[in-house]
Amino acid sequence: MKQPLQIQFLGMDPSEAVESAVREKASRLDRFCTDIMSCRVSIEQMHKHQHQGRPFAVRIDVTMPGHELTVDRMQDEDVYVALRDAFDGIKRQIEDAVQRNRGQEKLHPPPLHGEVVRIDDKGRCGFIQTPDGDEYWFGHDNVADVPFEHVEVGTQVQFIPDLAAQGRQAKRVSLGKHRFG
Repeated sequence: MKQPLQIQFLGMDPSEAVESAVREKASRLDRFCTDIMSCRVSIEQMHKHQHQGRPFAVRIDVTMPGHELTVDRMQDEDVYVALRDAFDGIKRQIEDAVQRNRGQEKLHPPPLHGEVVRIDDKGRCGFIQTPDGDEYWFGHDNVADVPFEHVEVGTQVQFIPDLAAQGRQAKRVSLGKHRFG
């Protein structure tokens, strides 16, 4: 980073532990772009909400040649979760900006089609088999458009393939034209 990192605490006392976490996460941004000129992080403790505690809101502004990037929507009752989500969002924006600068467009793998062949006993994940016989797992957060509980064995789906630590994973699983009526 060309300029020193700026950290601002709003509605709360400064915290060395939170500041240390911000510095660590900000230093990792240089891995994605070495031309970052500045980074400003604001951490605000919001007013108490009727049904929740006092959430933290995190805003990150990053300036790099040709781009001013902002993440301004990350809120959570745990400041470290809000920081993680905000830095994940800004990291994605930096990666996209770097790809655009290089003239590369983000290439998404083509969606695959398959059939749900089983759902585990506890209802935590399911498995899709493609016509080629390859099997992909998916969890609750990978299902789009309908609740996970509505996906049944035999359902025809389409999905984006990904390679995860646990093996082949199906992301953005959707029922497409085979929706529930």
